[in-house]
Amino acid sequence: MNKNQPPSFSFIKGPDTAEKLAILSRDAQYDLACACAPRPDEHRRRSQDQKWVYPVSLPSGGRTFLFKTLLSNTCSNNCRYCPLRKTQDIRRLGLQPAELAKTFLSYYRQRKVSGLFLSSGVLRNADTTMSALNESARILRRSGFRGYIHLKVIPGASEAAIRESLSLATAVSLNIEVPGEEHFRALADDKHYSRDILGTIDCISRLRMQYAPGKRPHQTTQFIVGAGAETDNQIVAQSALLYKKFKLNRVYFSAYQRGAGDTGIPGERSRLSNEQMLIREHRLYQTDWLLRKYGFSAEEIPFEEDGSLSLEKDPKEAWAERNPQFFPVNINTADRFQLMRIPGFGAVTVDRILSLRQQCRIRSLDALGTRGKLFRNAKPYTCF
Repeated sequence: MNKNQPPSFSFIKGPDTAEKLAILSRDAQYDLACACAPRPDEHRRRSQDQKWVYPVSLPSGGRTFLFKTLLSNTCSNNCRYCPLRKTQDIRRLGLQPAELAKTFLSYYRQRKVSGLFLSSGVLRNADTTMSALNESARILRRSGFRGYIHLKVIPGASEAAIRESLSLATAVSLNIEVPGEEHFRALADDKHYSRDILGTIDCISRLRMQYAPGKRPHQTTQFIVGAGAETDNQIVAQSALLYKKFKLNRVYFSAYQRGAGDTGIPGERSRLSNEQMLIREHRLYQTDWLLRKYGFSAEEIPFEEDGSLSLEKDPKEAWAERNPQFFPVNINTADRFQLMRIPGFGAVTVDRILSLRQQCRIRSLDALGTRGKLFRNAKPYTCF
């Protein structure tokens, strides 16, 4: 080398925001932001290029787009079902709260998204992570954004951190993961189920109840279905308890996919294929709908001898087959409760029936103007 020449250096350029989002939004796929759909993969769809833009279904039936990502995929926990657990050798990175807020606002002002769904791995401890999540939301609120913000609450977070999240967010959630401490211990030994999971869910519920009903942030949770050895009837019973005790707005279900976690967990030895696991997830969503919308109790849900829901039959149809004494239901005289129990009938169909029979006697299902396989399933259960 010529001594008169300055030494040469090679600089390694760090990832830009788009590169970070490509990784962090991929890792955020395990937290669900929307309802399930008939096709197993539909509720996990993202945009083709900018995968942090996430289409979701609204309760009204419409669709919108959320900006969905992790703030960081670094995690100090070692949950054995999680692909981001601390023992995994993956590329770790994160966004600064100001960086996240600036990028989100750019998308929002271009009308590409309507809201934010923000989660994170655990940075050192729960409250350190909550501080970063809350700061992201705080920047957005101070900028004038008044739209939808969903913040994940970290297990074991302090009451002060949760209180701040509720003051900033439209919705908050903490994942319960499994129904009960025994199943939880098999998957995570660095968190305490009663204290960090149920205790934090209880704290969220108690604090949000201090808000007026119209201004109360929503609270949801999520089960990782099939990572542990839990049965469907245990999940359903726990879901019913969550709705009753903590007044949750929604319970979500995410099917564990073999290969994501530690090889020693029950989910890696499951007799179900990944495709069957997605069907199991869908059956749980259908059951959740029966609990929330159709007036069913957890005790009425039909399970197989091993505690599982049928993979072949819709749970309402399975209930109908086991309760022949309830049928046939007279379309012209039955009340809403009875009509909602008919396989193939949903709220829209029942409303149509109640409206139409005020005008005339209904003599066949054809008068309702509805077609399709599910609707045809109703015929054996009805009379006129």
